[in-house]
Amino acid sequence: MSSDSKAVIEIKNLFKIYDTGKIKVNALNGVNFSIMESELVAIMGPSGSGKTTMMNVLGCLDKPTSGNYFLDGADVAQMTENELAAVRNKKIGFVFQTFNLLARTSALKNVELPMIYAKVPVAEREERARKALEAVGLGERIYHMPNELSGGQQQRVAIARSLVNDPAIILADEPTGNLDSKASEEILSIFQDLNQKGITIVIVTHEPDVAQHCKRNVVFKDGKIVADRKVANILNARKVLAELIAVSQASHN
Repeated sequence: MSSDSKAVIEIKNLFKIYDTGKIKVNALNGVNFSIMESELVAIMGPSGSGKTTMMNVLGCLDKPTSGNYFLDGADVAQMTENELAAVRNKKIGFVFQTFNLLARTSALKNVELPMIYAKVPVAEREERARKALEAVGLGERIYHMPNELSGGQQQRVAIARSLVNDPAIILADEPTGNLDSKASEEILSIFQDLNQKGITIVIVTHEPDVAQHCKRNVVFKDGKIVADRKVANILNARKVLAELIAVSQASHN
């Protein structure tokens, strides 16, 4: 991250209160932080800490009760529904724990979906989807259905889908939660590679080893940030993956 990097996300005194009529829950309780261009940040915390609510606000999927969210300098609260939809489709890519792929649709067609909403011409959609799948190592699997792919491969399809509209930011919610160690490292390796190309990435996780692959950890508890620290010894996913493969091969010999 260069010294002239700018803040792509600025959160100022943010509150999110869920009022059920009987009880009020302060999911976010006066949160302040910024994320700079090309950062790789983990948002951490136990269940109920506010981290998922924070992710939903960052992704323009939920609105805060009060406070300000500036995305690339623009006040999100002032955006129309159409502008918010455009942000979700073009500026931000989403990756979820459960992959969210259409079951009876090929990898290629799943990746094309965001471009359909963006009204990208058919030929361009297919070309961009192919390139995105090649970028995540699935160039040979583009016509496979989700049930013909492993969990790790399905998550790679989801990452390819998040990339096709060239987003500036990727938000990933527990992206390795349903994966084994090897597949997790493969996914984290892809995120680290994308981050090196300049994409800002925010990963919500409760797993310390996943957060250790990021450059910065922001820790939530009871709707507040209780720690915000740089990672001193960042795990290199490619190196960890190579070690896992070596151990696996040795155990089979």
